[in-house]
Amino acid sequence: MPPQNVLAVVLGGGRGTRLYPLTKLRAKPAVPLAGKYRLIDIPISNCINSGFARIFVLTQFLSASLHRHVYQTYKFDIFSGGFVEILPAEQTLTSMDWYQGTADAVRRQVHRFLSRGAEDVLILAGDHLYRMDYGEFVHFHRESRADVTISVFPVSAADAPRYGILQTNEEGRIVAFREKPQTPEELEGLESRYKDDRPYLASMGIYVFRMDVLTRLLEECSGDDFGKHVIPAAIESTRVYAFPFEGYWEDIGTIASFYEANLSLTRPHPPFDFYDPHRPIYTRSRFLPPSRIDECQLKQAVVAEGCRLYEASLEECIIGLRSVVRPGARLRQVVMMGADFYEDEDERAENRRLGRPHVGIGKDALIERAIIDKNARIGQGVIIRSHEGEPDSEGENYVIRDGIVVIPKNAIIPDGATI
Repeated sequence: MPPQNVLAVVLGGGRGTRLYPLTKLRAKPAVPLAGKYRLIDIPISNCINSGFARIFVLTQFLSASLHRHVYQTYKFDIFSGGFVEILPAEQTLTSMDWYQGTADAVRRQVHRFLSRGAEDVLILAGDHLYRMDYGEFVHFHRESRADVTISVFPVSAADAPRYGILQTNEEGRIVAFREKPQTPEELEGLESRYKDDRPYLASMGIYVFRMDVLTRLLEECSGDDFGKHVIPAAIESTRVYAFPFEGYWEDIGTIASFYEANLSLTRPHPPFDFYDPHRPIYTRSRFLPPSRIDECQLKQAVVAEGCRLYEASLEECIIGLRSVVRPGARLRQVVMMGADFYEDEDERAENRRLGRPHVGIGKDALIERAIIDKNARIGQGVIIRSHEGEPDSEGENYVIRDGIVVIPKNAIIPDGATI
């Protein structure tokens, strides 16, 4: 039985500047993932699979598509008591500002959580890829008689500067915390595991708070961020424990991490399993036809529904919903997000009149190490090459980050262009 009286809160309001241009027109949790999902589907699916069906999603920037996706996807039986409710930033009599950080967002909505009578609050990030049984997490929290429990992930000294590092005692209680230590001197003495190549415990940004403790900490601590302000204050004044997590977990905060997390799904044994029959990842039903693949060469490719691939070569590619790849195109290590619509004959005629490519990949295009966002128009004979090892740059219809070419949503790359 899953623990009772638990409320889940998904933090989905950040700007997502490190994921630009994927976040130019959408909130970070609304960024497409694995051809057919969105990042927000991961924590919500984990909640549902864990037996937690009372879920709030806090939103702020460019949230229209995120709201639409959540409302169209997650509907519960009226007798179950379950819900996924969106709480956008709003002006009130006491504040005219937007959310200033993760803790500030929860602080402004905590009165809504109190009205639900929850014993514990599960606080989740909206931009991670992992599968976790939150029921085990909350059971550990309650059995430890903890006020706050933080899910932690073992990391090496090389990876430690990316995270908040926690030190635990023999009981698993957290006794020290340092936010993103950058030098060996700052890391000294923070080891929690020994005889291991990953001796440090990184905060995953996933927390369980007792409801009364959360309320008190948010009143006493004026800081706006959980990792920087509330958690250090909690360690000083309350019982804070670490819940060790050993499975696959990826913080999808940058273009490089997003790209690698997607490409990893094309491997023979991907680190994250979307095919788990007992713990599925849910998303919106789109009622699309099956994909049509004519005379193509596919090697380690993931192809979503509704695609049309003609006489093309694809290697290590994610091909998203409604994608069209035309004859002679060659794609290698490409994450293609697909399209929101199909073009009919009248629209294709208008494209020809305007001299613009159709939505999708044109004939004889050559593309490698790229992310193609939704509704992009890649013309005939376009060449997009790898820029690995080169500095970041930005053009009229493309952005290069970490050597990866990103073609933004709705971008047009004319026939014969080279990037």
